[in-house]
Amino acid sequence: MVSNSGSPRVDAESDFMRARRHQVLSSLAARLRGATDDVVQSMSFDDVVEALGRRGEHYAGTKVIALDDIVGSVDKVRDFDRRFRPTSTRSRQRWERLARANRTGEIIPPIDVYRIGNVYFVRDGHHRVSVARSLGTKLIEARITAIDTFLTPVGIEGRADLELKFWRRIMLQRVPFTGEARAAVAVSRPAAYGELAEAAEAWASRAMHAEGAYMDPETMAARWYAEEFKPVVEMIEEAGVRGDDERPAEAYLRVACERYRLIREHAWNAEVLDEVKGKGRRKR
Repeated sequence: MVSNSGSPRVDAESDFMRARRHQVLSSLAARLRGATDDVVQSMSFDDVVEALGRRGEHYAGTKVIALDDIVGSVDKVRDFDRRFRPTSTRSRQRWERLARANRTGEIIPPIDVYRIGNVYFVRDGHHRVSVARSLGTKLIEARITAIDTFLTPVGIEGRADLELKFWRRIMLQRVPFTGEARAAVAVSRPAAYGELAEAAEAWASRAMHAEGAYMDPETMAARWYAEEFKPVVEMIEEAGVRGDDERPAEAYLRVACERYRLIREHAWNAEVLDEVKGKGRRKR
């Protein structure tokens, strides 16, 4: 609860100590739950951009944005937690000076942020964000630079999610799936994206050799999905060899690996599925 003693200086000191206390207690609670540091730390703009792939940027103007939509920082990841509470007392004087300015009604300049999708990363104004959140403010004025990325930032909660996004982006740049195919080739294990890309490229190599014609990446992605992946996944479903915890792409990789291990062939038919079903079925 924000206190008001009548003295802006005393109240600013109290605001800072309250913010620090909440940060320490939140960090302790996270450790007791077994959460990793990247879950409670402010997210790194550079790490997110590297994972999603940067295409370009443009200035989007000065707007009022929700403080809850600010999730990370460009260069002060370790100075503030995910809710922008200070993680040390190093910048206490600056923090309290801004808190006094807020309490006395001084004009606070807009912050500078990068926008990726619907979330924001602070370039300049970390202490202004921290003070505003501590005082219970919901909105803040910001100068926005929008970043265009190859993938959207949906579903990113920590570093493990960034690793998954990074390898998905690499796969999609190697094998440019679109539409239904893009949604279908989703896995939970980062390395599996590399395995999917290799499977598609190997299939295309065999097809080009057999047909005596070059296949560009877009054609490779479309044909592999239509002629290999989709029919095989349908066969897997009919044979009942996909586990309840498996995504279709994960089942495809597992069964394809088991098929080649058992019979050293790239063909798909009922006999192959029966062999895989008998030797390598995953419990449903």
